[in-house]
Amino acid sequence: MSWTDWICRATIIMFITEDHWFYPACPNNKKVYLFWCWLLLVCLFKADLLEDMHFRKRPKEYVNNLNLQAGSIKSLLTTLAAYKPSPWQLAHATFYGDETASETMGGACGYGNLFLNGYGTDTVALSSTLFNNGYSCGACFQIKCYQSPWCFKNVQFTTVTATNLCPPNWSQDSNAGGWCNPPRAHFDMSKPAFMKIAQWKAGIVPVMYRRVPCMRSGGLRFSFQGNGYWLLVYVMNVGGAGDIQDMYVKGTRSGWIKMSHNWGASYQAFATLKGQALSFRVTSYTTKQTIIAWNVAPSNWNVGLTYKSNTNFH
Repeated sequence: MSWTDWICRATIIMFITEDHWFYPACPNNKKVYLFWCWLLLVCLFKADLLEDMHFRKRPKEYVNNLNLQAGSIKSLLTTLAAYKPSPWQLAHATFYGDETASETMGGACGYGNLFLNGYGTDTVALSSTLFNNGYSCGACFQIKCYQSPWCFKNVQFTTVTATNLCPPNWSQDSNAGGWCNPPRAHFDMSKPAFMKIAQWKAGIVPVMYRRVPCMRSGGLRFSFQGNGYWLLVYVMNVGGAGDIQDMYVKGTRSGWIKMSHNWGASYQAFATLKGQALSFRVTSYTTKQTIIAWNVAPSNWNVGLTYKSNTNFH
């Protein structure tokens, strides 16, 4: 079979799936979508392809076969879109709080109780250089102690999630207390997380770090604040790159409404959405992958509650 036939098969498979699964990946690029529509028409008029597939003779068998192929291609593209680890880089790490990690609760990302929301004690506050105005909230890092007598020799690394900001301390030199001053890349870890890689008496240790995929169980979680005219949403349990760049909300009686970045992992919409079931379209900051979480909250949703979806990044 020629390469053009394979392209046509893939194109038709895309269009027979129920949700046009490829389109949410490029919601702001209509030219790409129109190109696929044009390619579909070309393929449908390719007589030898239709004859080869026996579509006219055995349409049910043909569609069943395409559905199997669609599943295989979806699986392949999901693997290709999965976030890959970044190269190792040098930085330093300190810790804050005590062994209970109680001081890490809340934080600049807005995740609230880190135990209840699935983050536990394996968390870190990032220097402003890494924090990126909150767009790094939810990102996952592997951190290993590097060339220090305080390092635990039998520990390769520990994995932490960014949940807080380590602010600059301009009253101290960047190399003597002002560890989180720009442009330093610095990790202020919870004490339990720090104690996995080094002795806590060290205070500060050189480390190697890299971004890694966030392995989350279940789908995205949306925590609601605000009122019927102003919706503030904290996005949690984000897989893949762990971060969020853009977010849209859609009610059952509205179109897609772009939400603005408030701070940390929160996005807001000034709109009257009360009494409508809500769906969200979310784009990753790092990978630019977009997914849609349909009908996350019922029409009787309320602020102060967290709603779970069944979709996530990889």
